[in-house]
Amino acid sequence: MTCERFAKISMFDTTLIDSLLIRIFRFRTRGFMQMEPHDGSMPPRPLGDTHLYIHIPFCESLCPYCSFHRVQYQAGPARAYFAVLREEIRRYYEAGYVFTGAYFGGGTPTCDAAELIETIGLVRTLFGVRDISVETNPRDLQPVLLAALRDAGVTRLSVGVQSFDDRLLAEMERLEKYGGGAEAVERIRAAVPYIATVNVDLIFNQPHQTVASLLSDLRIFRTLGANQISLYPLMASRAARPHLARRMGLPDRRRLRKFYEVILGELAPDYLPTSAWCFTRAGRGSDEYLVTSEHYVGVGSGALSYLDGTLYSTSFSLRSYAQNIAAGDTGITACHPLSETERMRYTLLVKMFGLGLSRKWAEARHGTVFCRQLWPEIFSLELLGAARRTADGWRLTPRGMFWLMLMMSEFFESVNAYRDAMRAQVHEELEHFAHPDRHAECAVSAPAPVSALSLSR
Repeated sequence: MTCERFAKISMFDTTLIDSLLIRIFRFRTRGFMQMEPHDGSMPPRPLGDTHLYIHIPFCESLCPYCSFHRVQYQAGPARAYFAVLREEIRRYYEAGYVFTGAYFGGGTPTCDAAELIETIGLVRTLFGVRDISVETNPRDLQPVLLAALRDAGVTRLSVGVQSFDDRLLAEMERLEKYGGGAEAVERIRAAVPYIATVNVDLIFNQPHQTVASLLSDLRIFRTLGANQISLYPLMASRAARPHLARRMGLPDRRRLRKFYEVILGELAPDYLPTSAWCFTRAGRGSDEYLVTSEHYVGVGSGALSYLDGTLYSTSFSLRSYAQNIAAGDTGITACHPLSETERMRYTLLVKMFGLGLSRKWAEARHGTVFCRQLWPEIFSLELLGAARRTADGWRLTPRGMFWLMLMMSEFFESVNAYRDAMRAQVHEELEHFAHPDRHAECAVSAPAPVSALSLSR
């Protein structure tokens, strides 16, 4: 049976196929985040492109849907944290690491502009990177900060708007703290002349979002002059679900396909996909360093790394993180060396999510066994019309983009489950930041580290 004929037959029940593919993906990748203790030593320096991810966990307001490692911003602990962070960055320089780019994520890195600018300067001085991306929120887009980021060498801003719909922003508990849709529009338009790439982050499939609301968000975006947009499905971790259910309701996966079709239809042809959820004017550039770089190093509390087939995690305890750096180690407390099959599946996931996989590239890293070992996955993608063969490998189709979006969101939900478990181990410490009036003063360098063994369970 040809792929084309099967594609026509399979249209009868896309929901069933979607569900089946996710179940298979969960089974195939079930061991990815099974971490074991790590002694904090420096990982061996890998060959190939390596990106630097710098995690800034502080936010002025903690959104109910967010599953990233974040704590309530306080000036004193934040300054102490940045000092420790810069010391960890120096460790990687001393170990001979070379980075092709740097990404400052969070949290909200711009919550402490002075410390951020100093840290960017250190990264540029040590590693000479030219591609520097910084996450921020609309209200931080003030001329003084924008000029400082530009002068510091920032080439990309990723603005967490999530929606221009004030009703949805209120449900997300962002309206009062970060401003409404009209304010976001004004600030993004003003930011465009400062930074080469301005990316707007939006969330789709919010419980009370309608097709009309999503269309409005997309059409507003097109008026801003920004040259990139990233659209993420709402991903609710298990720990966040109770509060999310009370504030917003829970997302309905059955609506994802319709929303995704609206996104593809509204952004084309001006904004072309560079991954399954990032779209760029003229199709240049991406928001995903895990797609564009073979390896990445995560520094800071609650950061992940992928180096030569091993996943690493730093401590989610700000106290333990500071102690580890003071002891001369890295922030790493846990790791998982992927099996060769897991490594190949990871390669297939991230490269196909980035729209295509070069057979030559994959076999150079995994050998000719790559296609033999993963033939069920590759054959299934072809049979379902999700990927087509090219002279060099495989290229994702629009149908495949939807399924890879589902798979990548499922992968990130497994990462979020890991984050939930780690944050549960340090809940009392994080409460110091969320409610400082209820506790004694909490310093980043306070004692009582959390063991890597307890974090990995």
